[in-house]
Amino acid sequence: MESLIQTITVYALPVLFGITLHEAAHGYVARMFGDPTAYQAGRVSLNPIRHIDPVGTIVVPLVLLFSTKLMGGAGMLFGWAKPVPVDWGRLRKPKQDMLWVALAGPASNLVMAILWAISLRLLADSGLNAQNFWVQMSIAGIQVNLVLMALNLFPLPPLDGGRIVFSLLPHSLAWKYARIEPYGMIILIVLMLTGVLWVALGPLLSFGQSIVRWFL
Repeated sequence: MESLIQTITVYALPVLFGITLHEAAHGYVARMFGDPTAYQAGRVSLNPIRHIDPVGTIVVPLVLLFSTKLMGGAGMLFGWAKPVPVDWGRLRKPKQDMLWVALAGPASNLVMAILWAISLRLLADSGLNAQNFWVQMSIAGIQVNLVLMALNLFPLPPLDGGRIVFSLLPHSLAWKYARIEPYGMIILIVLMLTGVLWVALGPLLSFGQSIVRWFL
């Protein structure tokens, strides 16, 4: 139990801010491209309370942490916040601008992973060992944000990767592709339970890791 509590304290801030800033980034970029919906709803904010989803931000990460401990460290940690409201029709060029709004979330996670990597480098240079609380939190921050980046870039609507693919496809193919969205989360859960999802995320995680290594 003590080990689990320690793990929760290490991962709490990385998960909370990784999810929060991800959603705020969507709202901020949407506002830049003409849709103030998220801003008017108070969601372009760094206040985690405005973004927390009780299930996705708290319950799911805790369950995964507990499961990870039971399995001896195997598995990946992720979660989600309340989706930021975006009125795609209010964007200046809805289909084109969708790409940048969708990309903003994963991009924010990559930036945060880099910041945690810089923190880790500074802590290591100061002589702190791997058992130090802040060193462990920095490592957790890198891991959590790279998983959030990779998961959200997976090309399946309604994930950000699905929005990006929709934006890049010709109109006729884009609307056919969008028909997958009502079944997207079911497909995602099936891929997750079968282990296929983590294999598919491998190249995206490797991409993120290769960038983060530059700062370590």
